[in-house]
Amino acid sequence: MTAGLIERSGLPGWLEPVRDAAERVLPEQLSRFLPPREGGRAAAVLMLFGEGPDGPDLLLIERARSLRSHAGQPSFPGGSLDPEDGDPDGPGPIAAALREAWEETGLDPAGVQVFAALPRLYIPVSSFVVTPVLGWWREESPVRPVDQGETGAVFRVTIADLADPANRVRLRHPSGHIGPAFAVAGRLVWGFTAGVIDRVLHHSGLELPWDPSRIVDLSDDALALVQGDLEHSRALPGGDADRS
Repeated sequence: MTAGLIERSGLPGWLEPVRDAAERVLPEQLSRFLPPREGGRAAAVLMLFGEGPDGPDLLLIERARSLRSHAGQPSFPGGSLDPEDGDPDGPGPIAAALREAWEETGLDPAGVQVFAALPRLYIPVSSFVVTPVLGWWREESPVRPVDQGETGAVFRVTIADLADPANRVRLRHPSGHIGPAFAVAGRLVWGFTAGVIDRVLHHSGLELPWDPSRIVDLSDDALALVQGDLEHSRALPGGDADRS
């Protein structure tokens, strides 16, 4: 990663622990899915922190429900690196994360201070090698779904809501994999995005004690979570599944 593109100073105090954690965390502390030595498709996502009327928050999008892959799933803005983004081992991931955020939400990249990048992670089902790029929304700009065929919604979730134990569960995918999930903003955040949020909260000290034995299926129970009915969703046996 090109050091000159990262500006680590000038952050609000609450965000400094996130920066410090991102600078020291190891790939294996973020996920059990790590990139292969060769191959994979380079991609990047923007984990954009802001400070809205309700306090520190995170910008997320919801994929359009018409998409063939990840339809309706909340995620970070992001996508594959294009040739014009530059070297995947240099400035490419930062350029791609900012470009994709602009294309998906209309975000003005000039108002974003990139303050860190997490180690590359792997999404086996798509063979993406993903670099999460961390940004501070220093000068906010209007955001919206630019192409509703791609992006169904753009929304902000407070860090307080993400850390609230009442909003946290682990979600069992039909494949058997179990990972963290967040029932926030009338949506269920799960998969890769939830895994990164979970680990960033944990390693930056923003996590609050919560009950990881609370496990629900990605089906009817997931719909109940989206509808805000967390307390009445059917609890399932936890077993010894991985958290990430």
